[in-house]
Amino acid sequence: MASTDQCKNCEESFDVSFDYCPHCGQETADNLTFGVLFRNTISNYFCIDARFFKSFIPLMIKPGILAKRFVDGKRLLYLHPAQFYLFISVVFFFIFSFTVRKADNAVSNALKQSLNKEMSLGSLPQIDSVGVETVKKALKKSQVHSRMSDEEISTIDSVITSTQKIPATSLRLQTKVLDSLIINGASQAQKLRAMGKKEDASVFITKIYVQLLKVYEQKGGGIINTLYDTIPITMFFMLPLFALLLKLFYGTRKMFAHHLVFSFYFFTFLFTTFCILILANTFVDLPIWFEVLVFLSFIIYLTLALRTFYQSHWLSAFFKANFISFIYMLIVLPLAMVGVIFVSFMLY
Repeated sequence: MASTDQCKNCEESFDVSFDYCPHCGQETADNLTFGVLFRNTISNYFCIDARFFKSFIPLMIKPGILAKRFVDGKRLLYLHPAQFYLFISVVFFFIFSFTVRKADNAVSNALKQSLNKEMSLGSLPQIDSVGVETVKKALKKSQVHSRMSDEEISTIDSVITSTQKIPATSLRLQTKVLDSLIINGASQAQKLRAMGKKEDASVFITKIYVQLLKVYEQKGGGIINTLYDTIPITMFFMLPLFALLLKLFYGTRKMFAHHLVFSFYFFTFLFTTFCILILANTFVDLPIWFEVLVFLSFIIYLTLALRTFYQSHWLSAFFKANFISFIYMLIVLPLAMVGVIFVSFMLY
């Protein structure tokens, strides 16, 4: 009698010589490596079938169960974790784009008003010492001066005298000079010199000046859209960092690919929740306390998911969930945001 093996996905028996299960088609070898995890992800990107609905409910109400079943071998019953994450992230950023457009218009208008507004200090008339003394003598001879107290006279004297200390040049990169150069079609080098760039400036510093000039000339229009376009790529790099934190906290209990599986499903849950919040906010003005409560629920979800996936104790899962969230929110996320802002500025 030929020896048989059992499929980890459909649990049907088949001959050990088979490379694939004849019942469900899953590969018999259980080698969950980094390469296997990402195999066919791009080609199957939009192949959303009944597995999506089989995966969605467990994802939302059974934290960690999808990741555990996928690592245990049940990989055809549910949507691939990377495919699930990519699909939900596309939906999220599509919905979020409408909010970004409103924010970009508001920020662009604010920047235009700020950049078009002349600095009051730069437009104040300058009075020399002779002019100051003339004004003081005129005040003393006038009837108004005789009706003023000593304190009021001292205040006016200090205000008049202080006008001598106001610099004649603008405090905003000599905006009048720069505006005139832009209107007259001056070269970029001339405009950069007006902004204060030195001739021996490095390539990096020159690029900073060029980007500042671009922001000034375009009045900041579209800067939020550029920031928005950078976030999806950044999030894809932040996900492995989350998996690395899991690796540090759980040691060698699982392979790095297993931590990635958990991270994909957890971030998919986060994006799904954000989608629901954004859609709900379009119809109902959700109170702040409710949104805070939802964000706190992420800690509870992560605790339950860690306990299920890593088979750890409740107390251990709770403390690790809080430590991981604390490190991620306090260190990883702020550094990522600084990077996003800087890259967005350089690509603007």
